Amino acid sequence: MSENKMEIYHMEMKTGSTLKLKGKIDGDASWFSINLGSGPGDLALHFNPRFEENVIVCNSQNGGTWEQEHRDDHMCFRPGMEIKLIMTFEEDEFQVKLPDGHQVKFPNRGRHSHLPYFCVKGGIHLTSFKLE
Repeated sequence: MSENKMEIYHMEMKTGSTLKLKGKIDGDASWFSINLGSGPGDLALHFNPRFEENVIVCNSQNGGTWEQEHRDDHMCFRPGMEIKLIMTFEEDEFQVKLPDGHQVKFPNRGRHSHLPYFCVKGGIHLTSFKLE
């Protein structure tokens, strides 16, 4: 599997905003991740579906150090699938609405109010990116 990566360093994502993503998961994907934060080593939200473990892992990273993982076993993703995700950034938490309507919630541990960094990598190709 080739690793795809897309990064944005100057995004204007503020509390109360929503990120709508559409994409297609590669047919041979074993994982993909979507990261929001202030930079590559400071992530407020690391959203990581892992197909081999059949789990969605969420975490945060502070100064390059991973914090406590949150695991959600509601895996509705599969390789080859087209997906739509809605990520809402609130003062106290992130809400990720999955393609089947299930919501994964993850705390805004660093109490961030502005997230300039966005990164998607792994076995997914984005077809649409909309910040509202």
